[in-house]
Amino acid sequence: MRICLVATFPPSGRQLNEYAFHIARELQRNPDVELIILADELTEYEFATDQNGKPLKVGEQAELPGFNVIRCWKFGALSTPMRLLKTIRKLKPDVVWYNLVFSSFATPEKPFAAFAGLSAPALTRAAGFYTHITLHHIIEHVDFAAAGVRRERLFRLGTDMATRALLRAHSISVLLPGYRRTLISKYSAQNVLLGTHGTFASIPTPPDFSKRGNPDQRILAIGHWGTYKRLETLMEAFPKVLEKVPNARLVVAGANHHTRAGYWESIRDAQPPHLPIEFRGYVPEVDIPELFQSTSVLVLPYDSATGSSGPAHQACEYGVPIVCANIGDFHGMVEDEDMAVRFYETGDPASLASQLITILQSPSLQRQMAQHNFAAGVEMTMTSVVKNYLRWFELNRCKKAIGDAGGLRNRRRQWLRSLRDRGVVSGPGLPASLLAPRLEYRKGPETTTEFAPVQAFADPIAWRRSASAKDHIHFEPDHSED
Repeated sequence: MRICLVATFPPSGRQLNEYAFHIARELQRNPDVELIILADELTEYEFATDQNGKPLKVGEQAELPGFNVIRCWKFGALSTPMRLLKTIRKLKPDVVWYNLVFSSFATPEKPFAAFAGLSAPALTRAAGFYTHITLHHIIEHVDFAAAGVRRERLFRLGTDMATRALLRAHSISVLLPGYRRTLISKYSAQNVLLGTHGTFASIPTPPDFSKRGNPDQRILAIGHWGTYKRLETLMEAFPKVLEKVPNARLVVAGANHHTRAGYWESIRDAQPPHLPIEFRGYVPEVDIPELFQSTSVLVLPYDSATGSSGPAHQACEYGVPIVCANIGDFHGMVEDEDMAVRFYETGDPASLASQLITILQSPSLQRQMAQHNFAAGVEMTMTSVVKNYLRWFELNRCKKAIGDAGGLRNRRRQWLRSLRDRGVVSGPGLPASLLAPRLEYRKGPETTTEFAPVQAFADPIAWRRSASAKDHIHFEPDHSED
């Protein structure tokens, strides 16, 4: 099966490039898959900086070895759909798989380029290629005020049109149940599947508790900062945590959002120098395991959410407790994937500090939550996620083959009937048996055989497991070892 994965891809610093890398790595391991990555052209990334606040230099970033990458589209360019389609036609893949958010192709400051990019899946399908989209958020669940979007009414109109364009793909998978319900109820969509974000390791490594609290109790915040992922509440909460947990240390990692260059650097510069806060900037993939293994608790200090949280799934991969803002999307994620999470009131530093202190002061609670999250992570590895996508793609390839065969039979039948209606008689090149009526199965009072339509197959991509017990979602502190 030849698959073209359309995505941002490392060393690109744009959204979802890490997620695309993990999808690609799993696809590469399958001997039955030929993967070609149709990626964004590399540019300078002022928003992605190292721990010193210096932008990453594209010239210093090499292409990842072992991947077939064609950089055939450019962020913010109106030409993206035509360039993609031209490349896809040359490659003739069995599946074109888009990995998207609404800003994958351009920022809101370039709405026409953004809409042009989001129309590419519809054009791909119109060109005759099976097209699937993994859509990481939907606009109806985005808090535009928290995300800093201006001209909200006009923006919602444009994104409504973009959503309808995306739904022209053969199928779309979303990562939260609420997203699927919204697309079905608002847009009457019939091609939306429920997937899962997944953890990134093929074989997760159990948490190593000897690396935690030795000597620091590390609080980790990681993400693309500056829009709805913000650090102000966390910075107010951390001194309160230090009063109760003197060996706490805060690590802030990740890049700025591509529309908020310089954001985390401004937060860093505003902090008193004596506070034990480490700003790491963009963290290379090879350094992620050690970063999470040495973390006592992950915090998600968001004002709103635009989808399932990648850092939360990484916390499950490495068995790390989680504290996150009290946001509806996160409640759905936690319940659906059976994570151990404590919630704080969004925007309330005292509430955030209280939840962090509760976990950091209780070794038994830390261990309980860590083991619970690791168990959840084992159930949703990227290996199992990608296998389910491949099952879906293979099913649709079989459906197409059956449909093509049925279409050929119907066309031959119609041709023969037209010959008979015109009085054509059999000759040496056309045996009379070919002109005889063909036996067909039809449902009637005396027939017992009926062919089920291919569409009746159950969705093999809806592989979610439900939470085993809702009381596991929120832990209360155990002070037996305090």
